[in-house]
Amino acid sequence: MTKYIIRRFLGLLPTLFIIITLSFFIIRIAPGGPFSREKALPKQILENIERKYHLDEPLVVQYGRYMLDILRGDLGPSFRYKDHDVNYYIVNALPDSMVLGLMSLFLALILGISTGIISSTRQNSWIDYSSMAVAVIGISIPLFVVGPVLMYIFAIRLDWLPTSGWIMADASWKTAIMPVATLTLPYFAYLARLSRASILETLRSDYVRTARAKGLSSSVIMFKHILKGALLPVVSYLGPAFANIVTGSIVVETIFRVPGLGIIFVQSAVNRDYTLIMGTVIVYSVILLIMNFVVDIAYGFMDPRISYT
Repeated sequence: MTKYIIRRFLGLLPTLFIIITLSFFIIRIAPGGPFSREKALPKQILENIERKYHLDEPLVVQYGRYMLDILRGDLGPSFRYKDHDVNYYIVNALPDSMVLGLMSLFLALILGISTGIISSTRQNSWIDYSSMAVAVIGISIPLFVVGPVLMYIFAIRLDWLPTSGWIMADASWKTAIMPVATLTLPYFAYLARLSRASILETLRSDYVRTARAKGLSSSVIMFKHILKGALLPVVSYLGPAFANIVTGSIVVETIFRVPGLGIIFVQSAVNRDYTLIMGTVIVYSVILLIMNFVVDIAYGFMDPRISYT
């Protein structure tokens, strides 16, 4: 198991290298640049700025310089924000995105699995149909629709919740309700449907019928025998779900003005800030790779049928 963990971890490095390389060249060859303006800068000024940031060098040389900086943990200077470098903005924005993502994923996990259990044990009842209908709605409606609707109802019409702000910026805890609810909805929907289908399949297994024949209670059968096997698909979904919930918070953060990585990514894309875009891409990629790595390891502990050699 230890050898597999080490080998699997080392396997993340080539993947990350490919992501960084492709992102670097795709961003650099895209039209426009960080110093493009509606009114063009004088040629001498533009040349001085490009020389300062080494943009006058061949693209391959720029790539080599950037990779060396990455190895030192330096994501480079921001081309549009002069006060701080890229590391500063990411370090200060990442905790807000992580808190939003963790709160949303935790809520989606609790509600989704609970709904899946209730729906599967009451199959074809009005509870089952109602919960699955809500799940379909959660999957179908995009976040950029859910967010403004919640804001219109609870902030504008009812005046119960603030329209913007964030709990980690010394604001009221109420500022977290709508962003978390918006980001939770689609992942709750997927988890509810996934856990329901998996539990229904497990309920028909021979070992479950044997447990019932022994006279075990429904709660013991569910929590001791069914969930451990039925939740394996849910665990496999949690890795990419966590990465997606952090990257998907770009829309939610923009709508509710949460000062996370989402707003930085949007602003850097609009400004064509090469280094800031690359910094956010690297962070999102690392989160995705690490979560998939954690899921692979968790599989071995949850399912004894899986062996790592």
